[in-house]
Order: sequence, then structure tokens, then C-alpha cells
Amino acid sequence: MAGRSDTARAWWARVDEQDPAVRSSTRQPGAVRLLAHALVCVPLGLLALIPVGIEVLFVLRGVLYGLVDQGPYDHSWGGPTMAGAWLVHFLVALPFAAAGLGALWLLDRLRSRLAGWMWGRRVGAAPVLVLLASSVAGVVLVIAWIHQL
Repeated sequence: MAGRSDTARAWWARVDEQDPAVRSSTRQPGAVRLLAHALVCVPLGLLALIPVGIEVLFVLRGVLYGLVDQGPYDHSWGGPTMAGAWLVHFLVALPFAAAGLGALWLLDRLRSRLAGWMWGRRVGAAPVLVLLASSVAGVVLVIAWIHQL
């Protein structure tokens, strides 16, 4: 919006791994397409906070469990010893960490599909519908998470 569309275009071309030969032959996105893509990336960025939060919880409650929870471990998963509780919390957190990384990868693939529109490729309705559905699901998840606190 401040007249730096050339810089934004070059940055998105690097992010989207556009070949320089392809960049010169394809339709270059104008300022309006760049702004529209930036606005589409806002809900994707907000959605990415959920799996990033899962990764942070994995580190805090899985990897560093013994340092975060000082005990007693009588009623903890894997208790009554600190080592048992630490190991069980780590092992339970591993699949969630993998799911968080998978969700981040899927969000990047969705962003890449949506970026095709910026470069003049046909995108179709499916990525837009996936973005809308995942945004609604993210809002529902966050509201449910807040209510359980």
C-alpha cells in the first residue's frame, strides 16, 4: 500500500519458490493482488497460532515437565515418581507435536495453493472453502479451549 509492491512481489516470489524464468514469463501480480493475498494470509497466520501453541505446550508440558511441575506426582500420569510422570507426559505429547507439525505443513500447502491466484494460475473454490471451514473450526476450537479453562 505504500508503493513497495516490487519488494513484496520479489519476497512472495522467493517464498513461493518461483523460478526466475517463470517469473518473467508469467503474469506479475499488481499491488491489488499483492494486497488481496496479504489479507488472505491473515486468517492463515491466525490459524497457524494453534499448532504453534501445541508445539509450545509440547516443550513446556512434555519435554520440560519435571521442571514445570514440581510435584507431588502421586496423582500424575506415570506417577508416583518424577521420572515416570515426566516420561509419560513426554510420550503422550509426542503425537500431538507431530500433529501440530503436520497442521503447519498443511497450512503452508493451503497458502501455496491460494498464492497461485496471485501468479495468475487457476485456484478453484476448494482452497477458499478449506480456508473458510478451517477458520470456523479454529474459532470453535479456541472458544471451547477458553471455556474449559
